[in-house]
Formats: sequence, structure tokens, C-alpha cells
Amino acid sequence: MSQLKMMSSECLGICRQSIGLPALGFILTLGMVGSGLQAAEQHAAKHTAAAPDPVVVPYESADHPVPPTKIDHLVHLVLQKHGIKPARPCSDEVFIRRVFVDLIGTLPTRREVVYFSNSTDPRKRAKLIEVLMTRDEFTDYWTLKWCDLLRVKSEFPVNLWPNGVQAYHRWIRDAVKENRPYDVFARQLLTSSGSNFRQPAVNFYRAVQGTEPEAIAEMVALTFMGVRTEHWSDPTQKEFAAFFSRIAYKKTVEWKEEIVYLDPTVTEPLVAVFPDRKKVTIPAGEDPRVVFADWLITPQNPWFTRSVSNRVWYWLMGRGIIHEPDDIRPNNPVSNLALLTHLQTELVRSNYNIKHLFRLILNSQTYQQSCIPHSDHKYAGAFFAHYTMRRLDAEVLVDALNRFGNTREKYWSPIPEPFTFIPEDQRTITLSDGSITSQFLEMFGRPSRDKGYESERETKPTEFQRLYMLNSTEMHARIWKSPQLRQVIRESKGDPHRAIRLTYLTILSRRPTTEETRIAIKHFKKSRKRVGINGAVQDLAWALLNTKEFLYKH
Repeated sequence: MSQLKMMSSECLGICRQSIGLPALGFILTLGMVGSGLQAAEQHAAKHTAAAPDPVVVPYESADHPVPPTKIDHLVHLVLQKHGIKPARPCSDEVFIRRVFVDLIGTLPTRREVVYFSNSTDPRKRAKLIEVLMTRDEFTDYWTLKWCDLLRVKSEFPVNLWPNGVQAYHRWIRDAVKENRPYDVFARQLLTSSGSNFRQPAVNFYRAVQGTEPEAIAEMVALTFMGVRTEHWSDPTQKEFAAFFSRIAYKKTVEWKEEIVYLDPTVTEPLVAVFPDRKKVTIPAGEDPRVVFADWLITPQNPWFTRSVSNRVWYWLMGRGIIHEPDDIRPNNPVSNLALLTHLQTELVRSNYNIKHLFRLILNSQTYQQSCIPHSDHKYAGAFFAHYTMRRLDAEVLVDALNRFGNTREKYWSPIPEPFTFIPEDQRTITLSDGSITSQFLEMFGRPSRDKGYESERETKPTEFQRLYMLNSTEMHARIWKSPQLRQVIRESKGDPHRAIRLTYLTILSRRPTTEETRIAIKHFKKSRKRVGINGAVQDLAWALLNTKEFLYKH
């Protein structure tokens, strides 16, 4: 509260002059209701042992709209063992926003929300999942996620150059679009040779911080096994690194082009050791990377399927079955071994179809739970008794704000970008190069793509983020210019109840509660004579954009 008092004079000075945000108290009052998620969480956690609580509107549903799956059976076995009560199902309005953000990195439009929530089709959730996986935004968003893992960014004066990055990004995007089997995808990266400009997968070896076998081995283990070799003994690291000891590099006459190839000067056989401690002797002239890749993608090999199954679960559920997903080791426990084994089995059975994992997880009751816990057990989150709330990715958030305000992001890069042209209206989730950034992306924790760790993406809120959302000229411009708000004002035709409902649907993808409507109507009556319905709608939009409910996946 003291922080808000400190900045209230400047904040209100800007807003009063321009868009009529006359009372910071309105933000605070509505914020208490708008962050009803937090209040509901606290209420639910206190009443788990009593009679069933009433459904928390608008976040929960009384009954599951989908039947239980094997995932749910395996999750509930662990919950029952520990006496943990699972959360209720999420409402349709929560589900559509959640699955849009999780699958395509985009918020649903007001009309999409209304159409979905009004539908009586019992299979509408499953059908929506299938539709979203065919959209271009699905390809764009999951290309972004794989590029984070594969460290796709330009660096100067070494490693990847912008045109190599763009070729690499296109190759990854093509793989996502065609749903290339994950074992094929991994093998193509591991065994790639040739020019980093003409054979895009070769950039896998150019995106490493060093060309030493140990550096490459560290990157391979992290990417495909979720393992940090720093936890291994020195002899184990060196024995594993031997698989990458015959890689050679040479430059060409073309600027920044490099050829990755098998060193032809090797005349002695090579002894290498797989992560499962089995030794293999590789004759001279044979590529050790091929030997390793064939071992890695063998269906009976748990190292490969365990890592990607756990990572996909983490991406969709906000927490790994082994957490963190890039720190798999014996003393980092598995929270539900049977669940992870089931996902691994399904991945192999589906011919390494990543979309199959998406379908299994997204169509489960476990994914479709409310984020409001119904147990205060300290491991409720770790055992997936509720959906995990987390802040929107920086790229997703800025795209949502720019679409709302019809504004454009101003990008920059520390790297000379002679081959890069960024259209003014390009969405941030489609950027090919991790070195291209903006003030917003830096402030809201976009990953550096230096190591490929999931923890490089920072989603914890900061004071600078709060000030930006509450009091920046950029947010002021978005609210003032928003074509979506102008549409709300036109459609409401002076009716404050309709204006409030349309504003909630536009920003939070749901209808307001009775209490929220009461508070907003009270403010509309106070401010309408002074700033008109336009100013009152802008007040409301400003308040909603600053709620946890807008800023977070929930």
C-alpha cells in the first residue's frame, strides 16, 4: 500500500489529464475482487476437512466435463495415499483461456469465449484442443519453446550468425509444423554435418559455448536427457564426451559460414561409455555421434523418453514430475513414477508423437482442474492436486497487450543484423532470434538462451513490472488507443452493465461476478458525469490489466 501511495500523485496526474482514471482506490477495491483467485485459494485451503465448499464462481465447475483418464487414475492414487483432496474442475471460461495460452501463446477473443462458454457440446473441450493444434500460432509458440531449449540466438563475434539463426529457426519451425517424430528430430540434430547455412540442423553444434567435446556433451545431455553432467564424476564426463571427440570444424570463404564434419585424420578406434555405463568401441572412420544417437532413441532406453515426457508435462502443468525438468538425477525424486512411466510408454507407442502427449495431458481431469487448491497439504502442488498458477511468458504478455492496444513493440539487438527485417506488426512469439529483444522482454524475464535451462525464463514479479503495468506511458497509450475498448463502448450504447460485461470478457475472458459488477457500477456512477462512459470503461480496463488474473496462467 505504501508503494502505491508513493507513486499515486504522478500516476493520477497522468491519468486524470488523459483518460480519466480518477481514483486509485478503484484499482485497489476492484483489485481485491479481481484477485479473487488468491482469496479463493486461501478460503479453500481452510475448509478441506469440513463439508463440501460451494463452487467458487467464476473459476470452478461443480462436475467434471470430461471423463477420467489413466493419467487421472495414477495422479489420484498418489493423492489418496497422502490424504490430499484434489481441486474442483475449472470452469469453461477458465479452460478456454488456459488452453489458448498453453497451446498457442495467445489469449482468446471475446467472441471465442462467448461461443465456447455457450456451447452445449459435451466434447467441446476436446474439439477445441484439436482445433488449436492446427493453428499457425501453435507452430509459432512451440517453435519458440524449442528455440529456448536449443539456444537459438545470434552471438558476436563467434557462434551463430543471424542468417544461420534464421535457417535454424525455419528448420525447427518446419519440424513443429509437420509434427516430426521426436526421435527423428533428435537424431537429425545429433548426426548433422555440413554447412551451418545450408544444413540448418548443423547449428545445433554451433549454438554451444565452446567446441570442446566436454562442452558439446554437456549440451547434449541437458537437451535430450534432462541431465546436468556437472553432477557426474570427471572420468564419467570424459568417457561420455568421447562420443563427440571426432567432430571437426572449418571455415569457408563465405562470411561466418562454418562446416561441421567428421574428422578424417583419426586412425585409432575410440572407446566411449554410454550414460548407463556400457562401453562401446568405435572403429576409425565411423561417426561416434551416430552410435550415441542410435543408443539414445532406442525404445527401451528410458533416458530419452523420460526427459521429453517430463518436459512436456512441465510445459503444460507448470511443474515437472521430476522438478526441475533439466535437473534429472538420482537424488532428485520423482513425484509420481507410475505417471511418468505411463507417459513414456505412450510416447513410444505413438511413434514419438509429441502431439499425442499434448492430447493425453490436456484432455485429463488433472489438467482441467481449477488452480484453487482444496488441500493445505504442503505437497499438494508437487502431486498435482491443482493447476499451477504462473505468470504469462514475457512474449505472450506483450503480444496480448499490443493486440489490446493496437500498439507495436520496438525491438533492438546487440548483434549486427544485416539479414534481419522485422515487420512492424510481427508478433513477438514469432521472432526467430533470441538476441532480438525489447525493453519489455528484458523487464519481464525473457530467457537469455545461454544454457537452455528452463530457469533462464524468469516469471517472478518485480517492482519494475508492477510500476510498468500501473504507471507507464506505454500502458497509458494502449488503454487510450485500444480499438477493443472503442468496440466495447460502441456496443454497450451507454449501458454500464453491458459495458462492464464486455470489458471483462475482453480482458479476463470471463463475465464479471455480481460483486464485481456492483463495485464497477458504483464507480461508473461516480465518474460518468466527469469523464463519461469512455473514461469509466478505461478506468475499468486499467484495473483489470493490473490484476493477477490477467497477468497469470490460472
